[in-house]
Amino acid sequence: MDRVVCVQCPVGCKIKFELSNGRIVKVEGNKCPRGLSYLEDELREPKRVVPTSVKVVGGNYPLVSVKTSAPIPKKYIPQLMEKLKKIKINAPVKAGDVIVKNIFDTGVDVVATRTVLENSK
Repeated sequence: MDRVVCVQCPVGCKIKFELSNGRIVKVEGNKCPRGLSYLEDELREPKRVVPTSVKVVGGNYPLVSVKTSAPIPKKYIPQLMEKLKKIKINAPVKAGDVIVKNIFDTGVDVVATRTVLENSK
């Protein structure tokens, strides 16, 4: 049996599964229905929430932490990192500000997760 660790909640169920002709035929170890849903998504198109940071100009911190507002397909993560590496935003930045809207037409935004104030020089 193959296995995957569900990351939908802090429990981290170790899900064992068997496939036959690309279909799930046996599942063990999930303690709730979300585990099965997670497994199906992992097999179809794995997705992740991506936390990282973006450069800030004129802020009391040089970077602001950001994350995707929802999971995006893993195949987009390298492109996302390249895009965010090139972005510089001006302070102030508030937690919740949208840094990039609808990244790669996924319907997912990249949002600030902390506040960076203007540098008080």
